[in-house]
Amino acid sequence: MTPVKSAESSKSVKDTPAPAGPAEPSAGTVETVETDAGPARVTWHPARPVARLVLALGHGAGGGIEARDLRALAAVLPAHGVTVALVEQPWRVAGKKVAPAPKTLDTGWRGLWPALTKPGLPVIAGGRSAGARVACRTAGELGAHAVLALGFPLHPPGRPEKSRADELLGTGVPTLVVQGGNDPFGRPAEFPGYERGRATAVLPDARFRESAGARTVAGEGWTYELVEVAHGDHGLAVPKRADITQEEALTVVTDAVVRWTGSLVP
Repeated sequence: MTPVKSAESSKSVKDTPAPAGPAEPSAGTVETVETDAGPARVTWHPARPVARLVLALGHGAGGGIEARDLRALAAVLPAHGVTVALVEQPWRVAGKKVAPAPKTLDTGWRGLWPALTKPGLPVIAGGRSAGARVACRTAGELGAHAVLALGFPLHPPGRPEKSRADELLGTGVPTLVVQGGNDPFGRPAEFPGYERGRATAVLPDARFRESAGARTVAGEGWTYELVEVAHGDHGLAVPKRADITQEEALTVVTDAVVRWTGSLVP
């Protein structure tokens, strides 16, 4: 596998009109999709004026598509040529309080995939927490264009020996991880490659002291980029005493994803 290049060396691709294809859903369209795990829902946030990518975002095991980072990306990405599809897993649609086993989550995601590819555009598989794991596990078989992992749960809190790094390293496609600096499910320094001195510093956001700098894991065999949200927890929330506000922390997230999606060739 070829390592992902750093943000400074990534070649940006200008937003260009996509070839004519199936019409995209209108803004705010909520689509119910039948899967083998039960009915799921997709809320569409179409790009404007023209889409070149679809970013599908699944939620975590402890919440839904109202998560702060998912909402922020759905608000910002469409203006940059990326249609955002917020995906609600069948268990959430059914009103259940507890997420099912990973195998069932993967089944639901697979069943949704044809609806996500319907606009005829490359699809980035993404999600937060458990949704990020689903995206990583299924990226290869479904033909995902890339993977976005928000708050990737590298291990259960306090159990670093229970690593899920194999899921992250096995995507086989360009992968971006956005991780809170104080995430108990895995702080940035715990990720593979980071502790081995293979994390190459990329320019941080100069507006904030100790801000989240993008770090590209650049060693042999590593194929993902990690952006740290300073002081952020698993939900990318920052404490009031932090030197950045919650709004600024979310800007770190959206700016990183805008840059990264701009570097992906459709």
